[in-house]
Amino acid sequence: MKIGFIGLGNMGGGMAANLARAGHTVQAFDLSEPALARAVEAGCSRCATAREAAAGADAVVTMLPAGAHVAQVYRECVVGAAPSSAVLIDCSTIDVATAQVIAAYAADQGYLAVDAPVSGGIAAAQAGSLTFMVGGPDAGFARAEPILAAMGKAVIHAGGAGMGQAAKIANNMLLGATMIATCEAFVLAKALGLDLATFYAISSQASGQSWSMTSYCPVPGVGPETPADRDYQGGFATALMLKDLKLAMAAAQDAGASVPMGAAAEALYQAFVNGGNGALDCSAIIRLLEGRGA
Repeated sequence: MKIGFIGLGNMGGGMAANLARAGHTVQAFDLSEPALARAVEAGCSRCATAREAAAGADAVVTMLPAGAHVAQVYRECVVGAAPSSAVLIDCSTIDVATAQVIAAYAADQGYLAVDAPVSGGIAAAQAGSLTFMVGGPDAGFARAEPILAAMGKAVIHAGGAGMGQAAKIANNMLLGATMIATCEAFVLAKALGLDLATFYAISSQASGQSWSMTSYCPVPGVGPETPADRDYQGGFATALMLKDLKLAMAAAQDAGASVPMGAAAEALYQAFVNGGNGALDCSAIIRLLEGRGA
């Protein structure tokens, strides 16, 4: 299958490489020359423009920073360049309303389109073990599923247009809040004189167990290897967590949903980013709670 891939950053680069490894012809484009060069090394073909990447493709995958970028690329580069038989798959994390506007625009132009944001981080993007939350019509999901399966371990249809984004931002709001609570628990345990490895052994098998505790522990040398063991390098950047929390807060306001824990998480991550920590993994927020991060 011929797949246009637009956006080869930390996530998109690994995703495009997995599509090439799966035997697809990947027409890749990014504004960054180093990112494009890495994609070529991984088996993708180089395109000079996003429009060239979309030309003649059976599917077009976009992985871009924000909704405004996705809307612009669809209107200026994808629609009209890709054949109307192509399925359009946006894996960016953007707001629900924009995802729905983009899907409606694509449908009006005769395309099947889905929003398919991801969960799993850079390591999962490289390993092909992402989780995709897909919003769009049944026919679009059926077309997109085998393509997404080449990049992930789970592909789940969340509902109609925008519902993939709804699932992603709700999930990441939960992660943001539980990560902070996990960090607080370790800070408290340490202050009380409890050995942190012992606390982990207890909490990971008790009612306080969570993914943030057992799979992504924010304390170095405790539990399985995580970014905490690499001085909080790699993983899910704090700046991206803040972006997702802001999307969640905007969506909650629009929907009239009460999310006080999400709002508190956003405020704490904002303070941490303001302290110059946006590039660190989101679990590094334990430094803020220890008084070392802002």
